[in-house]
Amino acid sequence: MTANPILPGFHPDPSICRAGDAYYLATSSFEYFPGVPVFRSTDLVRWEQVGNALDRPGQLKVVRGLEAGSTGVYAPTLRHRDGVFWLVTTNVIEHARGQLIVRTTDPAKGWSDPVFTEGAIGIDPDLTWDEDGVCHLSWASPQGIRQAVVDPVTGRLLSEPRLLWAGTGLAYPEAPHLYARNGWWYLVIAEGGTERGHVVSVARSRSIRGPFEPHAGNPILSHRSTDHPVQNTGHADLVELADGRWAMVYLGVRPRGNTPKFHVNGRETFLAGVEWVEDWPVVVEDAYNVPPQPTSFTDDFTGRELHPRWVSPGTDPRTFARPAETGDRVGIVLAAGRPPRARETRHLLATRTRDGEWQAEVTAPAGDVALVVQIDDGHWAAVERVGDTLTVRAVVGPFDQALGSVTGVASEHPLAIRAVDISHRLSLHNGPDRLELGYLDRGRFHALAGLDGRYLSTEVAGGFTGRVVGVEALGVDAVVTRFSYTAHTAPSDGWT
Repeated sequence: MTANPILPGFHPDPSICRAGDAYYLATSSFEYFPGVPVFRSTDLVRWEQVGNALDRPGQLKVVRGLEAGSTGVYAPTLRHRDGVFWLVTTNVIEHARGQLIVRTTDPAKGWSDPVFTEGAIGIDPDLTWDEDGVCHLSWASPQGIRQAVVDPVTGRLLSEPRLLWAGTGLAYPEAPHLYARNGWWYLVIAEGGTERGHVVSVARSRSIRGPFEPHAGNPILSHRSTDHPVQNTGHADLVELADGRWAMVYLGVRPRGNTPKFHVNGRETFLAGVEWVEDWPVVVEDAYNVPPQPTSFTDDFTGRELHPRWVSPGTDPRTFARPAETGDRVGIVLAAGRPPRARETRHLLATRTRDGEWQAEVTAPAGDVALVVQIDDGHWAAVERVGDTLTVRAVVGPFDQALGSVTGVASEHPLAIRAVDISHRLSLHNGPDRLELGYLDRGRFHALAGLDGRYLSTEVAGGFTGRVVGVEALGVDAVVTRFSYTAHTAPSDGWT
């Protein structure tokens, strides 16, 4: 069974569809802007991000601050029909408006303004079309999975919502997806909560409107109470391949360290095969060979547009990051963000961490800056440069501590953070990793302080996201000319 995700890092709640010979996949983004990253693949294993579905302020409302953590965009469903891609999702900040629907003919070229499905209150929406071309919207409510006929162009509900299925009796029946095959309609859901008890269950009916008969073999996927390196498996979506076979994407986490173990990179997207036995889906977890995905990159910001990997919590990055215009200087100018002693980010330009071991570096020749790794505004660590003084600072809940500092470090020295995997060490007190924060001098890492990585884990912070690493200007504008993220593929006891 593979332990490698096809989308490593904070990419939860995957939804997949096929358009001709290509596959498209979308995931949740919560409080980060732009929202709903969209990926393309031709083999289901290697994926390229082609954009973000919600990349304009008119499409997506997000807010900043500690209480904004894990709000925003919840699970999307992505579908393709008659040359049009449809995406439906929930923005919990605007949950009273119902579900949000956008569409496009090319996911790489932008999506429509949203329409909302007033009266369909809940999360995890799904769109599907029956044999007559009628569009059905399904979603998770406190009572179970509900459904109504909808006009996807206007968002108007065309029927009263009705209860489809309340699940098998486990907690939180959610994430509904409907599929037609061989005269049956299949309703696949997640149950058990998105933590260690997460499962995938299925029911079927001869009618899209039910009643639905649960599979006697439920759950069809779960790693609960096992020692598998991938846990919390669930929230699955199925796709039929061009040759008639089927595949499944689902979320999982890779916890490390001692009990209760900790996951830091969020819920990630994994791939499995699906076979059909007596008209029921059977998950084949080792159907695909998924190698470690390439995650390293260097960005000198020479383009006119930010790469779609760049996001910001609660803010459109384009409102504070602009190309540098001075002479032949490359890079970007970051508008002043939080004051140096403030706790909550204002203008953090960030990207998802995606590996067990990694190193991030930023070169900022002008202005005061912070290189930050965080789960949310209450759980972060940074190396901050104010003038020629570097300070390592950690915020964990109410605690705000300077862990180390040094003066006389010129601005040409890159700030650096690295995550070192310590989970393989024989100790009853292992966290998932150790975060080391410092700077580079002629390519050599100088650590000023370190932090047990469990304090920047989902098990400590709570919520539904994972770590991001990024840079923010502190109180004044700053120039950034280079940012690099490098994966380290083998566990080590430290780097030199």
